[in-house]
Amino acid sequence: MANTSLTFGKVQEFLAVAELLRRRFKVYLTLVDDSGIDCVLRLKSGCYVDVQIKARSRNAKYPYTFAGLKFAPRSDLFFIFYTEINNQIAIIPSRTLARLASRNKSGENEGTRTFTLPKRTEGRKFLTYSRFIGDNGFNLIREYSKKH
Repeated sequence: MANTSLTFGKVQEFLAVAELLRRRFKVYLTLVDDSGIDCVLRLKSGCYVDVQIKARSRNAKYPYTFAGLKFAPRSDLFFIFYTEINNQIAIIPSRTLARLASRNKSGENEGTRTFTLPKRTEGRKFLTYSRFIGDNGFNLIREYSKKH
């Protein structure tokens, strides 16, 4: 079977879910891709959050850029971004993502958002995004649980 972008995306979804399970999150997979929700987490507080998983392969023309993002920002929606080129996971609440992403004003993705992760692990942009990367990102979900 060819490793198409669809196959790559599905593999990365399952790897992200496996990482959530490894970190003791209670993960529920959706049977239907409803509004882009890939899984639901039941947190210790008893509340639920929706998770959308996005991945970019090392062979992508822009491996740090996620274009065409369609979502309504809300407190209980988190995005998990994975970049294969540096094997990095970033977890960003959708309300924060709406502020960080740019709105596409024309072209095939008009009206959607585009978001780019930092390429380097140093500098001002990386410092801004470091609160979402790796353990810090997973901790954001846990912090949400404490507030709700």
